[in-house]
Amino acid sequence: MVIKTISVDSVMLYMGDGISPEILDKVQTTYIVLKHIRGVIDITPSYNSILIRYDINIYDHKSIKKSILKSLNSISTHKTDKIEKRITVPTRYDETVALDLRRIAEINSLTIREVIRLHTEQTYRVYAIGFMVGFAYLATLDKKIITPRLETPRAKVPKGSVAIADNQTAIYPKDSAGGWNIIGYTEFDRFEEFSVGDIVEFVSI
Repeated sequence: MVIKTISVDSVMLYMGDGISPEILDKVQTTYIVLKHIRGVIDITPSYNSILIRYDINIYDHKSIKKSILKSLNSISTHKTDKIEKRITVPTRYDETVALDLRRIAEINSLTIREVIRLHTEQTYRVYAIGFMVGFAYLATLDKKIITPRLETPRAKVPKGSVAIADNQTAIYPKDSAGGWNIIGYTEFDRFEEFSVGDIVEFVSI
């Protein structure tokens, strides 16, 4: 674990490297403990790190780090009440809306049916939320359908598009430019429900 100064009122806590369920569990547990620290204004968990913004009238860089470490020393006995929601996303894997479905199949030497099966058999966890409100980064894809981003992003990806890029999948919460491969479409509209650590599954309809 490493704590780095980011700005005059924030530090970043790094829990490890890469994407893994084990690191995400640590991020979740640590987040729940740290949000109870007096003087912490905002905490943003993501992948393997936590951004902590604090009240500069209470802390400086040295004292906030001391307070963080003190809280983490008691983490084994702290009641964290970690809650993970399971969210089901009904999805249409239809080439009229799944604009890249056939290309994903061809790139990975699979049939369209196999691509759909591999995407729906996997359950995913929310590792981060960005680059727009409600955009949840879900990992990890079955390695057989890992597909790089588009070389040229689309000017407009419709809201509800289910997409994949590299080893992650996501749903576009609104119309947006984007370079992810569109694999399906959903009318799911409860994007505010997503929290880091939640479990998400896609169901073909």
